[in-house]
Amino acid sequence: MKKIAILGSSGSIGIQTLNVVRMHPDEFEITALCVNKDIDTLRKQINEFHPKFAGISDENAYLKSKDLFANNITVFSGDNALCDIASLDVDILVVAVVGMCGLRAVMCALSRGTTVALANKESLVAGGKLVTDTAARAGKRILPIDSEHSAVWQCLHCGFDRELKRIILTASGGPFYGHDRNFLQSVTPEMAVRHPTWNMGKKISVDSATMMNKALEIIEARWLFDTEKIDYIIHPQSIIHSMVEYIDGSIIAQIAKPSMELPIQYALSYPKRIKYDAAEFKFDKNLTFSEPDESVFPLPKLAKQVLSCGGNAPCVFNAANEACVQLFLDNKIGFCDISINIENILNTWDFIHNPTIEDIYDTFNEVYEKLMTDYNK
Repeated sequence: MKKIAILGSSGSIGIQTLNVVRMHPDEFEITALCVNKDIDTLRKQINEFHPKFAGISDENAYLKSKDLFANNITVFSGDNALCDIASLDVDILVVAVVGMCGLRAVMCALSRGTTVALANKESLVAGGKLVTDTAARAGKRILPIDSEHSAVWQCLHCGFDRELKRIILTASGGPFYGHDRNFLQSVTPEMAVRHPTWNMGKKISVDSATMMNKALEIIEARWLFDTEKIDYIIHPQSIIHSMVEYIDGSIIAQIAKPSMELPIQYALSYPKRIKYDAAEFKFDKNLTFSEPDESVFPLPKLAKQVLSCGGNAPCVFNAANEACVQLFLDNKIGFCDISINIENILNTWDFIHNPTIEDIYDTFNEVYEKLMTDYNK
C-alpha cells in the first residue's frame, strides 16, 4: 500500500486525488494533508481519511482553529508547513498547490528521495533544471498529473527516446478561441473564469483563456521529457489529451473523457494500471483540430523563446503572469494587457544564465512586486 501526502488537498486536484484514494482503499492510504486556510474542508478530510499529519499554511487560520484538532494528529503551520509535509516519510507527494509556493516543497521531497506527482506547473517552469537535476541525483522521476503531460508520458511508452520526432500538446483553446483582439479587449474577469470544458480555479481558468496554460505546459514538457521538440494544436473537444509523433510518421494519441481523476490515478498507481470505474467511452463526437492563432494568443510562442533563453527567463515569464492575472482579476488591467506586460518585462529584465534556487525566488519576488507596485500606486 502506497503512503500518500497531498499539498493543496482542499483544491480541485486535491479533492479529486482523494476521490481516487477513496475508490482504491487497498492501494493507497493518506499520511498527510495540507491546505492554505480552508479549515472546514481539512477537518472533514481528516475525519474521513485519518492522516497522521496535517498542514495549514496560513498562520492566522491555524491559530483560530488549532484547538479543533485531535491530539493524535500532528499539525504543521505557517510558511514552512508545505516543506514540513514534503519532508515526511511517504511514497508519493502530490503537489497540487497553485503558484511558486510549491517549488521549495518539490525540492524538499525530491532531495529526500520521495516521488513527486506534480500538478503545480509553476514550480517546474521556474525551477526547471534545478528541479530535474535534484530528481536525477535522487534517482526519482517527477510523475505528471496534468492531463496533457500524462497523455504524453503514456504515449512515450510506445517508442524509444531516439525515435521521438515531436510532442504534440492539445489545447481546448479556452473560452475565447476564434475571437480577434478587438473582442478580447472587452473580456472581463467574470467571462475569463468560465471555461467551456474544465471546472478549475480562477487563476488557471484565466491562464487557459490567455493560452498561458499551454505556454506553461510547453516549458513544463521540456523538463519532464527532456526535449524541446514540442508543438501544440487546438482541439476544442478535449478528448485527445495529447499526442506523440515518431520518426516513422506514426502518431500515438491518448484518448479519454475529460477527467482529472484518470491522470491522477495513473500517477499514483504507476508503473501498473488499476481499474477506474467510468462509463464505457462512446465514440459519438466529431473530433476537430485547428492551427493556433499566435497573432491573437502570443504566449505559447513566447514560451518557446523563453526556453531558448533559459536561465531565469522562464521564472520572469511565470512571475509576470502571476502578477498580471491577479491584477486582471482585481480589475486593474485589461485582458490583453496580460500578454503585453509579460513581453515587456521579458525584454527589460536582468538575465541570469545559471540561477540558484535563491536567484529564482529573488527573480520571482522582484518581478511580481514591480508589476503589482506599478499598478497599485
